[in-house]
Amino acid sequence: MITRRMLLGHGAVAWICLPAMAWAKRAQPKRSTPAPSKAPLVMLDPGHGGKDPGAIGVSGTYEKHIALASATELRRQLSADRRYRVELTRTRDVFIPLAQRVKIAQARGAALFVSMHADALTDHSVRGASVYTLSLSASDAQSAALARRENAADRYGGAEFRGTSPEVARILASLERAETRSGSARMARSVVGAFDGTVPLLQNPARHADFAVLQAADIPSVLVEMGFMSNRADEAALRRPKHRAQVAAALREAIAAYFAGAPAAQLSG
Repeated sequence: MITRRMLLGHGAVAWICLPAMAWAKRAQPKRSTPAPSKAPLVMLDPGHGGKDPGAIGVSGTYEKHIALASATELRRQLSADRRYRVELTRTRDVFIPLAQRVKIAQARGAALFVSMHADALTDHSVRGASVYTLSLSASDAQSAALARRENAADRYGGAEFRGTSPEVARILASLERAETRSGSARMARSVVGAFDGTVPLLQNPARHADFAVLQAADIPSVLVEMGFMSNRADEAALRRPKHRAQVAAALREAIAAYFAGAPAAQLSG
């Protein structure tokens, strides 16, 4: 099978009551020996931040703080493995537009993009984690509503292939999208498998919708909803460092499973 990489290789070209500083101190990772420079880069994307709090929980917890604390814990666990290089799109309470989050991952040459969230629903009885991949049509009305809320910040346009003929650009773009869709779907399956029995799951947890932050055509990407801030049990669990560590451990397992089946070109970054 001819892939995009083969063609390119041949020259085709806080809680609401806690100050943000307290969360920042909790989010500081321990120093560890860096991964080899050829290790694949995992880009973690803590949702929301700064002027955008994200969902606000039933007891006042801000999604943006949960997302950053969870992503920082996942970075700590992944860095300890030394099998991956790990970066965050944000490491503090700042607002970053959706388009910029995607561009950061592309500029760094990320091999995998994982956006971390904990949204809210009008139905407070709904709880459980889920994982989303990109699709122009949503798998269900709930997913469509989540995507609309997440996309409210801004919009993102597709990647361009500069310096190539229109014909070659179309071929490369088609191969790229196919590779990315396949990788994203495989990562989503890994997340569901790793969460099952460890983290409470939403019914039919593997879903898809048109999330702007997943629109990098060249990077397999998933959006993980770790639970719902609108559900008292989910919010209480996500407030606990122990539970966030369990979520991170499951995601670490999912990422390991994903890269175990990744093409050699992707493993080398």
